[in-house]
Amino acid sequence: MTASENSEALSQRLADSGLRSTPQREVVYTVLLKKRDHPTADEVYARVKSELPTISLATVYNCLETLVQCDLVRAVNFERGPTRYCPNLRPHAHFHDESTGRTHDIDLPPTVLTELNRILPQGFDAKSIEITFRGQAKESSEHRAAGSGHS
Repeated sequence: MTASENSEALSQRLADSGLRSTPQREVVYTVLLKKRDHPTADEVYARVKSELPTISLATVYNCLETLVQCDLVRAVNFERGPTRYCPNLRPHAHFHDESTGRTHDIDLPPTVLTELNRILPQGFDAKSIEITFRGQAKESSEHRAAGSGHS
């Protein structure tokens, strides 16, 4: 999508929710789309500050909350860590690299929700799923194992 298509999609989704597009919401959304690295609100704030120097952290939190409520962004939580924000709305899981703290999207087959609904108790139907894999990149664990024998 182009920047203007993203802006139109944002405006339409906000309008559908009875909200209007604001420069702050547009910049926060654009920042999330530019670098899809699952940033925290503080990281989004730092990125937005260069474009909107007067924006407050509270405004960034409000914008993120609005984007989540309008289904433009997913809030991703890893145990006790800060909430991270993901603009990828396709069915996907996350791989959280415990050695680097980075989060990667893992594509899932489009039929995964249908398949997983089959294992739910009778009378229940999931509208979404959250799957998180935790671990580390193989080269990270091999590198540490090789280095751990030497002090």
